[in-house]
Amino acid sequence: MELLVLLYALATLYFLLMVWKWVGAKRDQECYILDYQCYKPTDDRMLSTKFCGEVIKRTKNLGLLEYKFLLRAIVSAGLGEQTYAPRIMFSGREDNPTLLDGISEMEEFFEDCIANLLSRSGVSPSEIDVLVVNVAMLSAVPSLSARIINRYKMRDDIKVFNLTAMGCSASLISVDIVKNLFKSYKNLFALVVTSESLSPNWYSGNDRSMILTNCLFRSGGSAILLTNKRAMKNRAMFRLKCLVRTHHGARDESYGCCMQKEDEQGRLGIYLGKTLPKAATRALADNLRQISPKILPVRELVRFMVVTLARKMNRSSSNKTTGGPKTEVNFKTGVDHFCVHTGGKAVIDGIGMSLNLSEYDVEPARMTLHRFGNTSASSIWYVLGYMEAKKRLKKGDKVFMVSFGAGFKCNSSLWEVMRDLGDGNVWKDCIDRYPVKSTDNPFMEKYGWINQEDPSTFQVPEFI
Repeated sequence: MELLVLLYALATLYFLLMVWKWVGAKRDQECYILDYQCYKPTDDRMLSTKFCGEVIKRTKNLGLLEYKFLLRAIVSAGLGEQTYAPRIMFSGREDNPTLLDGISEMEEFFEDCIANLLSRSGVSPSEIDVLVVNVAMLSAVPSLSARIINRYKMRDDIKVFNLTAMGCSASLISVDIVKNLFKSYKNLFALVVTSESLSPNWYSGNDRSMILTNCLFRSGGSAILLTNKRAMKNRAMFRLKCLVRTHHGARDESYGCCMQKEDEQGRLGIYLGKTLPKAATRALADNLRQISPKILPVRELVRFMVVTLARKMNRSSSNKTTGGPKTEVNFKTGVDHFCVHTGGKAVIDGIGMSLNLSEYDVEPARMTLHRFGNTSASSIWYVLGYMEAKKRLKKGDKVFMVSFGAGFKCNSSLWEVMRDLGDGNVWKDCIDRYPVKSTDNPFMEKYGWINQEDPSTFQVPEFI
């Protein structure tokens, strides 16, 4: 009998030990954001309406029809007069970029953003265990990640990932890489660096499907410091709850809707096809279908199933294709704040409609687009910075991020706020002016006369 009791006791102790080890392993796999920093270029790189007109004028391949198209695109884009461009634009050399232009643009960002992040967090470069760099449209030798390692003299055993061609959704891909590494290695610091090199990627042709990117993309970038150290939990800003990646590259229609290519005259640019909205809608729907069960409470999922079933039964009994109660999922039951990618006004509107968001919910994305433009993969971190600067983020809140990218990709994640946040960050000098009453820009007032011009008699004036 005593032997049997001893065996039961040993079995119980073994079971408790396995549970303890499992809980400990799960705790070590947590992914925290310790700090993040968004890049603010210097004021001499700010794009005014007047300067934008000068840039458009010196693009010699444009005619009146292209001017009218650009005017409509810029007026409806939602960008203000405080966005930033690379230095090559201000020297008038956008048609003849060099490799050094692109590298210098990135190194200026590295010098400011990474240095500020490490200084503010108190983490030295030698403590960084993982470095993930994503810059979609610049590939250099040595790589951009190697340049960061050389600049900050990081360790020779650092784990390095250098991503290119991942588009506007790359920062969440980078976070996913870090999250997976955290599952296998304990006590790590990871640095994610995300930006875009615009210097070599100005489109100087007249293909409308490729001109549009000139109106939307602006200089920017961000650096994010992540860790799975238990000791850092109380210092962390956010904890990753889940992350879902959706890739529709196997569908030809989705694959070809956004790509870098040459136009008929051999000028390189980013092509945005007419199927892009449809591809984005499909990718978002599939992504939401996967992440919804992970982030929404059971009561909301049950409500959705019951309402959907009732709608189907109503259609069946009445032989109608419409009618019945609505079946939208209420994402606000599991999400407090929404970080929407600033791909453009239409993108923000589309996501807002899909998720049934209010103007308050999409305000951070609209204001980020107005102030900084589309900064590619770093955009969602500027949106997050807006929420923080507005003191909206309270301990326990859930923040949902969603972004799109060429391929075609839709990536999303849910973060939990670990403590009350209210740092002014990159927004500190202007947050009191936001939200602005109107996101209209003065282009129509200054250049609206173009719409009255006759193509047969039009000549570009000396000053426009």
